[in-house]
Amino acid sequence: MFRKVNKVHFVGIGGIGMSGIAELLLNLGFEISGSDVSDSEIIDRLRSNGAKVNIGHKTDNLFETEVVVYSSAIPEDNVELIFAREMNIPTIKRAEMLGELIALKNTSIAVGGTHGKTSTSSIIGTLLSHSKLDPTLIVGGLVKNLDSSSKLGSGEIVVVEADEYDKSFLQLKPTVAVITNIEKEHMDCYQNMDDLFESFISFANSVPFYGSVVICSDSSGANDIINKIKRPITTYGIKSNANVCASNISYNKMKSRFSLSFQGENLGEVNLSVPGEHNILNSLAAAAIGIELGIDHKDIILGLNTYQGVRRRFEIKGEVNDITVVDDYAHHPTEVKATLSAAKNSWNKRIIGVFQPHLFSRTQEFYKEFAESMMICDVAIITDIYPAREKPITGVTGKLVYDTLKELGHKNSHYISELSNLNGVIENKVEKGDMLITMGAGTIWRYGESILKYLSEKN
Repeated sequence: MFRKVNKVHFVGIGGIGMSGIAELLLNLGFEISGSDVSDSEIIDRLRSNGAKVNIGHKTDNLFETEVVVYSSAIPEDNVELIFAREMNIPTIKRAEMLGELIALKNTSIAVGGTHGKTSTSSIIGTLLSHSKLDPTLIVGGLVKNLDSSSKLGSGEIVVVEADEYDKSFLQLKPTVAVITNIEKEHMDCYQNMDDLFESFISFANSVPFYGSVVICSDSSGANDIINKIKRPITTYGIKSNANVCASNISYNKMKSRFSLSFQGENLGEVNLSVPGEHNILNSLAAAAIGIELGIDHKDIILGLNTYQGVRRRFEIKGEVNDITVVDDYAHHPTEVKATLSAAKNSWNKRIIGVFQPHLFSRTQEFYKEFAESMMICDVAIITDIYPAREKPITGVTGKLVYDTLKELGHKNSHYISELSNLNGVIENKVEKGDMLITMGAGTIWRYGESILKYLSEKN
């Protein structure tokens, strides 16, 4: 293969999306270096695979680098970006790199939508792997079937997430575009909802004339754009008369069962090993892809049944004294509601929800909706905000969510401004037989693990 560039540096390499691309390039034979603000399990994995990763951003990290990759979360005043540009080292965003990588395969499947991208991409990858198509996979989470966020396959299909943040998914020109749903999100990147809708329309219409769009007709936002898509469409859903549909649904703990049908024909029963209606919808998107590719329906069902989930998506961390501790990445009101609903529908347990809001801007935008979603909890615990890339906004704290919960009449809600106090609060609230769920895109998962250890020591 023609290649003049071999040494690639990633600014923020520890991010789940960045690390997947870095690992894929390592497997393709590139020399990979990177930097991030702190060590992590992901960085340890990259180092063990041959990447050179430094902690802290500094110009020395770019020694002999030939191209620099960075994500939308990296500010333009980052010292490594400034130095690279001063030295005329090419700098490209993660989304542009992803767009170039998917061009290496004959068929590319890009999964977009406000929620469910990682799980849907992972289920599609699992189904295609089971069908001996050996796909390449780049997703934003650690797939349990792979124990990785990326996989270099020998087949001619690549599956990737298409992130709408910063309109980065418009850098992709996939063969098949999947749209799981469209809701208000990332409004710091969009002028208004019309701008968001137009971007998804552009994403859908970016597929070639011989490609297709797989879209969830249960999503009102997705439904709003269907008549503006100029490519062949396959719909999927539960509540609507979709091409690919689920019926006879039942839940039992980590199992979700349903009958799968296509164009009204029953294809058989699916037994998913992940809970909740949202995961059934995600699996329907994967089934639609399987049908689109001509995979036998028996293999589609077996492929769905082998899926084991993604880390931080309703991940059971452990159980002590009949108290089940779960961790989930939910950081949008719809995701919080879906996670808590899955717990309520699948277990006969009292639910203690611990929610860490992510971003000041998102909390300011959605604090009322977060509170409404947390009303499902028997005990609701709200922590302060994980800021990530943002600076504080005056008057915006996790207490906004808590105050709204009280206004809505929740009888057992609590606000913790200091996470160091979390274990003590939980000890006084948790009872034998409860399910405790930590939720958020920040650091809350670490506290879930410490809670489990704390409860084990107290037992």
